[in-house]
Amino acid sequence: MDIILASTSPYRRRLLERLRLPFRCVPPITDETPLPHEAPAALAARLAHAKAESIAMLHPTALVIGSDQVASIDGSIIGKPGNFEAASTQLRSSSGQEMLFYTAIALISPNRSQQRSHVEQFSVHFRTLSDRQITNYLCREQPYDCAGSFKAEGLGIALFERLTGDDPTSLEGLPLIKLTALLGELGVEILHS
Repeated sequence: MDIILASTSPYRRRLLERLRLPFRCVPPITDETPLPHEAPAALAARLAHAKAESIAMLHPTALVIGSDQVASIDGSIIGKPGNFEAASTQLRSSSGQEMLFYTAIALISPNRSQQRSHVEQFSVHFRTLSDRQITNYLCREQPYDCAGSFKAEGLGIALFERLTGDDPTSLEGLPLIKLTALLGELGVEILHS
């Protein structure tokens, strides 16, 4: 079966590689602008579906996986910082706070006969961070392409008091536990192949 991950994210590619399925990545064409007053979970779900749909239209015989992640503090969306200054500002405002991550997946089966979707919530509780800790972390890891300005799979783990959620891979960008279940519903059994 032709499986396509509708993503350019190296993080999602590495995560999906853990399942040891043959797949390829195709960049989706999706406007990621939030709608007015759109809740973070709804935004993640809409974008995951839009990414999958944009690829399924071009590759109708493939099983397509779309995913998107939205981070928020008190309902305000936290994007990818892009540079040191923005990341420093994000981490200062996150210090001592809880950040929620909504990681959505959308699957479209070959010939678009079936669809599955899910939004996984995961929360990160930050330690109280000093400016020096923030600067040292950012200089070491440079997570400027990551929502929330950290890499939990790397040194970013030192920023947290605790993590709360069912699937730690959702924090990295692709909830593999739920993805495995949804793939099984569409006939792709990870441990049977």
